[in-house]
Amino acid sequence: MRKANDPSISSTSLPKYLEHLSGDGKAIGVLTSGGDAQGMNAAVRAVVRMGIYVGAKVFFIYEGYQGMVDGGSNIVEATWESVSSILQVGGTIIGSARCQAFRNREGRLKAACNLVRLGITNLCVIGGDGSLTGANIFRKEWNGLLEELAKNGEIDKDAVQKHSYLNVVGMVGSIDNDFCGTDMTIGTDSALHRIIEVVDAIMTTAQSHQRTFVLEVMGRHCGYLALVSALACGADWVFLPESPPEEGWEENMCFKLSENRARKKRLNIIIVAEGAIDTQNKPITSEKIKELVVKQLGFDTRVTILGHVQRGGTPSAFDRILASRMGVEAVLALLEATPETPACVVSLRGNHAVRLPLMECVQMTQDVQKAMDERRFKEAVQLRGRSFEGNLKIYKRLAIRLPDDKITKSNCNVAVINVGAPAAGMNAAVRSAVRVGIADGHRMLAVYDGFDGFAKGNVKEIGWGDVGGWTGQGGSILGTKRTLPGKNLEKIAEQIRSHSINALLIIGGFEAYLGLLELAAAREKHEAFCVPMVMVPATVSNNVPGSDFSIGADTALNTITDTCDRIKQSASGTKRRVFIIETMGGYCGYLANMGGLAAGADAAYIFEEPFDIRDLQSNVEHLTKKMKTTIQRGLILRNESCSVNYTTDFIYQLYSEEGKGVFDCRKNVLGHMQQGGAPSPFDRNFGTKISARAMAWINDKLKGSQGTGKKFVSDDSICVLGISKRDLLFQPVTELREKTDFEHRIPKEQWWLKLRPLMKILAKYEASYDVSDAGKLESLRHQQGTSHGEPAAI
Repeated sequence: MRKANDPSISSTSLPKYLEHLSGDGKAIGVLTSGGDAQGMNAAVRAVVRMGIYVGAKVFFIYEGYQGMVDGGSNIVEATWESVSSILQVGGTIIGSARCQAFRNREGRLKAACNLVRLGITNLCVIGGDGSLTGANIFRKEWNGLLEELAKNGEIDKDAVQKHSYLNVVGMVGSIDNDFCGTDMTIGTDSALHRIIEVVDAIMTTAQSHQRTFVLEVMGRHCGYLALVSALACGADWVFLPESPPEEGWEENMCFKLSENRARKKRLNIIIVAEGAIDTQNKPITSEKIKELVVKQLGFDTRVTILGHVQRGGTPSAFDRILASRMGVEAVLALLEATPETPACVVSLRGNHAVRLPLMECVQMTQDVQKAMDERRFKEAVQLRGRSFEGNLKIYKRLAIRLPDDKITKSNCNVAVINVGAPAAGMNAAVRSAVRVGIADGHRMLAVYDGFDGFAKGNVKEIGWGDVGGWTGQGGSILGTKRTLPGKNLEKIAEQIRSHSINALLIIGGFEAYLGLLELAAAREKHEAFCVPMVMVPATVSNNVPGSDFSIGADTALNTITDTCDRIKQSASGTKRRVFIIETMGGYCGYLANMGGLAAGADAAYIFEEPFDIRDLQSNVEHLTKKMKTTIQRGLILRNESCSVNYTTDFIYQLYSEEGKGVFDCRKNVLGHMQQGGAPSPFDRNFGTKISARAMAWINDKLKGSQGTGKKFVSDDSICVLGISKRDLLFQPVTELREKTDFEHRIPKEQWWLKLRPLMKILAKYEASYDVSDAGKLESLRHQQGTSHGEPAAI
């Protein structure tokens, strides 16, 4: 067993990228505090393993601050194996407790004494704003506490000199997503999974009996869970602490519910955050809403309070990857810290890990509460951040239909088409596009069965009510095909003319991208294609140039992660077993690599990183060594097209032969189950938001050209919309051509390859981890997008 200070991972063997960050002689304490959240264990695992990897000692501090105050067996050195098999476990294995003693100086004095005796001067705190504020107070008092301890004779004078300062880095673990400065906190995505599972189940029973359901979700001071789950399930009404309903909401809500029933909708869903209030700061309870609906409308109404179900269960793939990224970033931040470095919090902006001053974030979080207490609700919503504000705007647009006489007609027809293989979340994107388009005064047309259907004239008008209930449906309701437009350009141009289509929204994968390129090239020949066109990426492979994420990839990743969890369980029961799992993705290794990171795989073979027989041999040796420890199982992921000759069967036979007598092998091809299933909350939300943004772009283009008969011929009128790091970008499809490897249908540069060493390090391999991209401490106020894009909130 490799102890934390094992010489075999000494600073001399550190890759050059990490050389200036050697942790030799450093000791890091890791604790979880406050309410638990799924994904905390993934963060603890990443801190422990990254800490050991760079040569530091890492200590578990059990039971949060209480354990720090009590000391003794509550502070224990961690080993590599002590964080094995915890990635898929909810809650926190090192415990969490509310601690009264730490609020007083005497308690903090005891805590300082316990830490100094073990040489711990680096703290990694995983918790909410209360826990992080406590850590900052402790950091400020540290020197004074040590001097007092020396004065009392509890530590010697040398210790005061040697351990003169304490470094603190925070990670936010909170299912409420109530911390300013980060788009997502650890645990939020998993809590949304629990809520959406319940909502999907309730919808089927509500439909049968024509019932109204009032669902109460957690969020005493923050309505994020309520808002996003309302967006993800298309709820009829939502109540939030930050944005109370206007005076007279009772009549408005009842009118909307009865209107929906009149439109043949058989059920109503109302979502309430537990801290929901009215404009006078008086609570709005789920019972009160139920009584109102029964009294005013006589609808059969039920209340479901989700409670602690939302905190429990397995962390989602998103939370595991987020927590692993944050954990590694936290260790880097501690190693780089100096006595002058303020306490920082590691957070996520768009798809970019950043470090922010802890107290700035805490202050802003407290400002939100203050604004709510003082009934400055508009300001409270703004302070919550761009992610929250954007979600609220979109929810209002999609949930509440204005009467026809209040909508200014644009006299424009906008068509929506799905192209390529089906991806979970496509239907949410179509629903969002249709409703935003109608609200903007356009006539929306649905194209059925991809470009094939377009050429055959399968084009029909689609209305507001036609897309009701689409968010939770998997696959593609419009129908989708891989056929490209090339063969049928003449027929498609004719359909555009005959239906007077003024703009086109394409939702799909790499075929959609190729189709868009073909349409751009055909503009010279066919005037009909001189209309604004925009593509929203939707494919499980996540291989569309111009975007870090695609709709559907998160759902596929969760399918892979769930399957791997079950397989690992089976392997640990039989002992000494290695599973080889084949994932989809074409030549793109995103699913294999990120699935490996989320499931804690020993290796992931991908096309982007060529491998040979020597690599396979070293992996077998690595597993042989592993079988001699207490972790007697292995998990290998292989992307379906990673190599022509090293097939899944070949790798399975090689491992079986080489591992004879040490371990046995099993293989599993996941196949099309990765494309199916209900979309994850992330894909529903992402599809809804990105599609609404694409429609806003179309609206802006059409507004400027109204009545002029303008032809759109410039490159910037045919774009791909995507997230790149922390920006939301519209990139002309012709500019993306140079960035594409057409033979293998992947972008030439892929952001997730930078996370590849992370998977290797956490699986105990030597790897060159490029820290040049590690976040520098930046101010919270400086949180805008770069010059060429708008900020992307996940």
